[in-house]
Amino acid sequence: MDKNPSRKSSNFPRSANGDTAAQEQVSTDGKPEMEETDHIEQSIKDVFSFTKFNIDQAMEDVDRYVETLSKTNDKSNPPEIPSSVDSLLKMLEKEMANFDYKKVGQNQEAQSLFCQCLTRVSKLTNVFNEFTANPSIASSLNRASTITHLVVSLLDNEFRKVLESCNQSNNSNIESKTTPKASKQSSFSSHNQEFDPKVQSESESPEEEEFPAYTQQAIYKMSRLASSMISLGYESECCMAYNMVRRNAFNSELDRLGFHNISIEDVQRMQWETVEGEISLWIEILNQCSSILFPIEQKLCNNIFTDHPSIAQRLFGDFALAVTVRFLNFAEAVALSKRSAEKLFKFLDMYEALRDMIPAIENIHSQDLKSEIYAAKGRLREAAVSIFGDLENSIKRDNGRTPVPSGAVHPLTRYTMNYLEYACEYKDTLEQVFREQLKTKGTSTEGESDIKKWDAEINKGGNEDGTPKTSPFAVQLNKIMDLLDENLEMKSKLYRDPALRNVFLMNNGRYILQKIKGSNDINDIMGAQWCRKRSYDLRQYHKGYTRETWGRLLQCLSHEGLQVNGKVSKPVLKERFKMFNSMFDEIHKTQSTWVVSDEQLQSELRVSISAVVIPAYRSFLGRFQQYFSPGRQSEKYIKYQPEDIENAIDGLFDGNPTSMTRRK
Repeated sequence: MDKNPSRKSSNFPRSANGDTAAQEQVSTDGKPEMEETDHIEQSIKDVFSFTKFNIDQAMEDVDRYVETLSKTNDKSNPPEIPSSVDSLLKMLEKEMANFDYKKVGQNQEAQSLFCQCLTRVSKLTNVFNEFTANPSIASSLNRASTITHLVVSLLDNEFRKVLESCNQSNNSNIESKTTPKASKQSSFSSHNQEFDPKVQSESESPEEEEFPAYTQQAIYKMSRLASSMISLGYESECCMAYNMVRRNAFNSELDRLGFHNISIEDVQRMQWETVEGEISLWIEILNQCSSILFPIEQKLCNNIFTDHPSIAQRLFGDFALAVTVRFLNFAEAVALSKRSAEKLFKFLDMYEALRDMIPAIENIHSQDLKSEIYAAKGRLREAAVSIFGDLENSIKRDNGRTPVPSGAVHPLTRYTMNYLEYACEYKDTLEQVFREQLKTKGTSTEGESDIKKWDAEINKGGNEDGTPKTSPFAVQLNKIMDLLDENLEMKSKLYRDPALRNVFLMNNGRYILQKIKGSNDINDIMGAQWCRKRSYDLRQYHKGYTRETWGRLLQCLSHEGLQVNGKVSKPVLKERFKMFNSMFDEIHKTQSTWVVSDEQLQSELRVSISAVVIPAYRSFLGRFQQYFSPGRQSEKYIKYQPEDIENAIDGLFDGNPTSMTRRK
């Protein structure tokens, strides 16, 4: 823009009515001007080139006059309006009647000069408002207001038009080259190159564009339009237009990805399997929003409002809040749905998604957005804690009076351990959930003390003596294990046979121990000392079973009482063999129906039984079978050979009774 001082005052001729007399002037490069220069729709550049020097002078006159008015204390008697100022207003009013922004927008110099003129009009409007009592000022104020209204309407329409002109061809091209999952990013780009407003080339490929939905030229144009509206005092209208168009576009993208508004009533009517599918989609789209779509949308906002960073921050914060509320409404609907144990893990998945979203929104200046996310996360946390607490209640309530057939692993044991094993895959999240719940409830000294103690022990890396690491989740896990032990002890008393009672406790104890040893997470929480105690208990159950079953059988093989007057009493010997045969038959018949599902435990039991029974029987048989006559008498009383006993023992605990006759 030419601002040579030597040309400012002498080359701005004015007529009595304030019209410019510049038609006879020549351009600064000495070339004749076009004849028809009073129609801005022909070429705004030509119009401004013809009157450029004069407009420069008029704008400086406006600046001086505005400064003079601002220093005028007598609001009823303002200084006279310079003719150049009035001429500028009349020229702009005339040109606005047939204005075509497209022609201005094609020339950056003309656009810049046009914006400078409008800025002066805005200044005049503001200062004129203080002198409305003066007729001449009122007339100029009306003219300035009319110009401003027409300009803002024009800018607003143009701004909306460019905002709504997404490049759909790029979107469709990207969609056609990606999988359905990848196509969710089709209308946005994850490139991190900074946008340079000076670069306006339209020849760049989609891969090089920051925002595939807009060309860089469109972004630059929107930036200039936004700055013009804001400088004219129409910030709220500009922000409203931007927010409405981009929010609608973003919501349309969410709809395309398959996310729809689902109310609390909708969730309550759905089958849980359907809700699970909606939750999975919710998590996927939310993660994409926080990691990809929001950052790109924020960069778009920053580039459009590059001259007004504080507006960009506030505007995107409001935008992000409006979009995120859709996700939070669904989260709240799920959190308020009927709770059951199997829902815990989906609740935790949603909690993790919101938790992981928080770092992504740290640079978004919206306290309301952060508060809403924390509140939704808190509702999911409370629901998860409640569901986990229901597991304790379900163990307490399971007081059925019918024993599990054959002393097998109780369904409650299987369910509880499988549930805990799966829950420990969420160990870190559950630790956080219980810790936050304690902090929420316990601003009490005791609660804070517990948290500090747990933090200190975890930071030390655990307990070297094999005791479990103490933490809020570990406390809950130990409580559940204690409840399960108490419940199983109660259920074992339903068995009248003490041996079967011990088999039941062995089965369940072994199942619990194997589950814990098979999970590094549970094993780490429960600790080596707990596992050693559990192994000791299993050995006691084993000893109890052996004593109750085979201790009585071995009494039949005792030498005590067999001799009368120094000689073996044959009737007593016969009775001993008869008692052994009968008792062993009964044991085999009964215990072959019992179930020991753990193959290792089953093998250990059979080996230990054989180690106790077979040597004793072989020794007794070797010592006393000579007292029976070979033939029928021997077969009548000596029913089993040691090998038969061993084969029979190998048939115990498989839940499949087999007669001894068929075995033999």
